[in-house]
Amino acid sequence: MTIKGSACVVGAFEHPTRLAPDKSVAQLHAECALGALADAGLSLADVDGYFCAGDAPGLAPMFMADYLDLKLSWLDGTEAGGCSYLAHIEHAAAAIAAGKCSVALITLAGKPRSSGQATGTAPRALGPDRPEVPWESSFRWTIAGIYGMMAQRHMHEYGTTLEQLAWIKVAASQHAQHNPNALLKKPVTVEDVMSSPVISDPIRRLDCCVITDGGGALVLAKPEIARRLNRPVVKIIGCGETVATNRGGYIDLTRSGAERSGAAAFAEAGVRPADIDYASVYDNFTIMVLMQLEDLGFCAKGEGGRFVADGNLISGVGRLPWNTDGGGLCNNHPMNRGGITKAIEAVRQLRGEAHPAVQVRDCRLALASGPGMVVGSGHNHATVIFERE
Repeated sequence: MTIKGSACVVGAFEHPTRLAPDKSVAQLHAECALGALADAGLSLADVDGYFCAGDAPGLAPMFMADYLDLKLSWLDGTEAGGCSYLAHIEHAAAAIAAGKCSVALITLAGKPRSSGQATGTAPRALGPDRPEVPWESSFRWTIAGIYGMMAQRHMHEYGTTLEQLAWIKVAASQHAQHNPNALLKKPVTVEDVMSSPVISDPIRRLDCCVITDGGGALVLAKPEIARRLNRPVVKIIGCGETVATNRGGYIDLTRSGAERSGAAAFAEAGVRPADIDYASVYDNFTIMVLMQLEDLGFCAKGEGGRFVADGNLISGVGRLPWNTDGGGLCNNHPMNRGGITKAIEAVRQLRGEAHPAVQVRDCRLALASGPGMVVGSGHNHATVIFERE
């Protein structure tokens, strides 16, 4: 069964706060839900499908459903890390296509900045039941350490340079200056990025994402409902998701799950990378952007460095307008999970509601794509393609 055209995004909301010490996580989820429903012209009473991930209080959708007093016929608590919410779009569209629900709500929220979390620079406590823990925990690996190895390997294999990686941050900062809610609004130069402190060689501080509180939400609905609402119609036309295993330790650190999730989404949508007008691609680290652009087919493997250089990702300047809200590198990375913000900015672009300085002219096709968890230690990936009706 294809989900192509079976559901539309009718509501999208990104919480404006980047620091919320005075709010509970449940409250942030609720505020995001209400914001997205207001954007759609709907209410909590209209929702009959609810989707959330491990960031939700209680680690199960039933607790937030109870908090919001939802009357549901379908719920889904799939946990796939940062790409959970892109996977939820596919799951919600499938549920709508199957007649299991008519209006689906997806929420994300968290407070890592309030709690003083340092993303990726300290070993994480892993549950004792994870199968790899007895063999890997003694090495006390960090997320930044893994991405540093990925960048080193890509440089070794393909000649990628620090300057090329820096252009990704430069593009994000050029966009973020137009976003009043972005955490980092100041544009940076290639030299600024390259001279920032080393975090995990060769990754510099400015190669890393921001840490923010906040969240976001999406509302999906049947096409007939979407067309009755006073909002531009944004159809979901292609989705893909995968788990990219570490192959028992024989892993290629220059490749991501985008190879499979992207291929599936493009096949279902019936379009090619060259047809995409705007791309939201998860940017926890600059190297992950470069690898995904290759794996999604925007350029050949090993050509990512040249593809992102010289402003090629800057809206109005380059070939592929990318992360025009400033992305996770400059704008927002709520709960250290950027999947939902990628979909939200894609919807803004297709509606013509992005900031005028970064709005893509006649934007018809948009992509949102990103990973969950960490390459080499439980790596998921999901891709969604949207079309303006």
